[in-house]
Amino acid sequence: MSDKIYNILFLCTGNSARSIMAEALVTTMGHGRFRGFSAGSRPAGAVHPLAIEQIEATGYPLELLRSKSWDEFGAPDAPQMDFIITVCDNAAGETCPYWPGHPMSAHWGFEDPAAATGSDEEKRAAFHKVFRQIMTRINVFLSLPLHMLEKNAIQHEIKAIGANAVSLS
Repeated sequence: MSDKIYNILFLCTGNSARSIMAEALVTTMGHGRFRGFSAGSRPAGAVHPLAIEQIEATGYPLELLRSKSWDEFGAPDAPQMDFIITVCDNAAGETCPYWPGHPMSAHWGFEDPAAATGSDEEKRAAFHKVFRQIMTRINVFLSLPLHMLEKNAIQHEIKAIGANAVSLS
């Protein structure tokens, strides 16, 4: 078993919900093997309160949550990423900055819960649904024997996680 800690950056446009939830989930579910980060191409400037509500139960330190630009992670002093995952279709179609170290990348598209309309309970349900979907994909990702797989096999597997969209209602 490898002692390597893998850095994974989740990207979205606004960095207020999906990417933030993924950052917290991979960090807490990875039990010290993974360090999650998140950023956006056009950050909203604030984390959505319903995303915070979902994250609260994970035990992730809420004071670490902030909406930030992906430019922070292209800087020379930024942590080197092993994986870059886009979680919204808009970010997947944008030209990303250069990522030092040539991390593996994939797209795991999720509906935008921040775009949900209706009552507070309907909005909360949309956030919970997407949170569970992200959790399911991260579970599959965390089960990969990364220390035993070659880079091409890992790349294939992380893309397959996004292509084989697991839906939870």
